[in-house]
Amino acid sequence: GVAASALCMDKDLFKAVLRDRGIPVARNATLRLGDEIANPFGYPVFVKPARLGSSVGISKAHDEAELLAAVSLARRHDEKVLVEEFVAGTEVECGVLGNLRPAPIASVVGEIVPRAEWYDYEAKYAAGGSEIIVPARIPEWTAARVQELAVEAFVATECEGMARVDFFVREGGEVVVNELNTIPGFTETSVYARLFEASGIPYAELLDRLIELALERHERRRGLEY
Repeated sequence: GVAASALCMDKDLFKAVLRDRGIPVARNATLRLGDEIANPFGYPVFVKPARLGSSVGISKAHDEAELLAAVSLARRHDEKVLVEEFVAGTEVECGVLGNLRPAPIASVVGEIVPRAEWYDYEAKYAAGGSEIIVPARIPEWTAARVQELAVEAFVATECEGMARVDFFVREGGEVVVNELNTIPGFTETSVYARLFEASGIPYAELLDRLIELALERHERRRGLEY
């Protein structure tokens, strides 16, 4: 819905909700209008506009000079900026499908392998910029934890229908939520569709299920009194 999409688009508010629910997220410092630049995490560190997608305006800073430039770039796109700790490990993604009841289901977990230093705009959209490996090359118990947290994040933010949840898996196996995309790419070759294809739900059936979920929500809500 509108509220869930607005919440998940704002990385600062999204993290606050997940922290409140005990769901692990990467640490960050939020810079608002007039705030001095602060980096309590050391280097490298990521700098992100709070409310933008596709890695636009995001930089990886390796020192103070790069941090200043990164914040300047991010502030061209948003009045609120996140300075976020660097999480070393594997980047993975998991699709979620369903409404609030019955419980949503999680897809097989996929692993993102960028050709560049990190998963930036070019890695996401340029031909050959990245590779997705399905299933992800992580232990079964770690994949199960990713799926569990994907559904928890989906429910905590009151999403319905579909979403793709992105994670970092630290070298020791700890799973950390990165962000939740309420309108993931949805062509037949997009990550979301590929994850559910690997989960036994082909593209045509996935479309049917999403339509059924939308009709179910409409039917459920039409009886509400305002």
